[in-house]
Amino acid sequence: MQSFISILREVRDPRDINARHPVGTILFLTLAATLCGAKSCVQVAEFVDGREEELSAIVDLPYGAPSHDTFSRLFRLLDPAELANAFTAFMTALRAELGLGPVQGVVAIDGKSLRRGYEKGRAYLPPLMVSVWDTQTRVAIAQARAQGGNEVAATLELLGGLVLKGCTVTADALHCHPAMAKAVLEAKADYALGLKANNGPLYAEAERVFADASDDVSSLATEEKAHGRIERRRASVLPAGVTARALLPGLQALGRLEAERVGANGKSVTATRYIALSRKLTPAKMAEVVRAHWSIENQLHWILDVVFDEDDARTRKDYGPENLAVIRRLAQNILRMHPSNASMSSKMRRAMWSKDFFFELFAHMR
Repeated sequence: MQSFISILREVRDPRDINARHPVGTILFLTLAATLCGAKSCVQVAEFVDGREEELSAIVDLPYGAPSHDTFSRLFRLLDPAELANAFTAFMTALRAELGLGPVQGVVAIDGKSLRRGYEKGRAYLPPLMVSVWDTQTRVAIAQARAQGGNEVAATLELLGGLVLKGCTVTADALHCHPAMAKAVLEAKADYALGLKANNGPLYAEAERVFADASDDVSSLATEEKAHGRIERRRASVLPAGVTARALLPGLQALGRLEAERVGANGKSVTATRYIALSRKLTPAKMAEVVRAHWSIENQLHWILDVVFDEDDARTRKDYGPENLAVIRRLAQNILRMHPSNASMSSKMRRAMWSKDFFFELFAHMR
């Protein structure tokens, strides 16, 4: 555990020299409380006050438990870049301890709003966090706030600091543009980017290519039945023509996903989606890659909202919202990588009730 705490101690303290509690101690205590279900700085302070004796065996608390103002003040002032670097270093060390090696397979990128973390009078522009998600291990490997809601710029900055060689990077249609394609290719990775009418010329070309293709184009059809619904999907892939390749760097193929959902009431809803591919995939592989992308919604964003109550987090001042969002993602990763098959909520409750299990969350990483 101490090796991971040492990473948190590397974060530079923005407070005055007379601050009583070191920044590494505050960060670890917040992480520990979040692992046990704390949802705000007030709850973090209450947790530390109630568990002061056992926590003081891990970190020095010569002045007792910090107040909630101490926690709040640090997160409001702390440079988000410092905490983001600590997050990356923490995850690199954690992966190394578990013998996971570099990221492989599908890497999904998506943004998520901190709905109640907006500045006073700016409810229309809540902070937006961009996460990079390893779909294979189901953990976040990097994240950053999109300043001014500019998800594209934040994503390009994140890509510049990641090792993604051999991976397939997926993102929604917002990111289907030349700068994104170039950044992924420079990282020696492939891309599978959603394609919509916001990229008008390429979207029109995709529609034309599939309209001109013969009916016997290679495709994969699937059908699933569950909860009274029937879902049918057909995936098809065609080589990109000269016109399409000129519109997006590295473009090699275009994919199409046709979906039909028949509800319990018999009503049918259809949708067609196009995918820009830097490598020609089989229809089955393309469908697998697209499905893997949606795990960032189902297994990260949903968990953050339902288990960590992120949508209801009311921290709003300065850097507080994004810094606490980083702590939640780090706690999610630690809970996720514990080998128990229990749910995330169950692990949080056990960490709260059992000191042994709390220590086990860190001990299993060695």
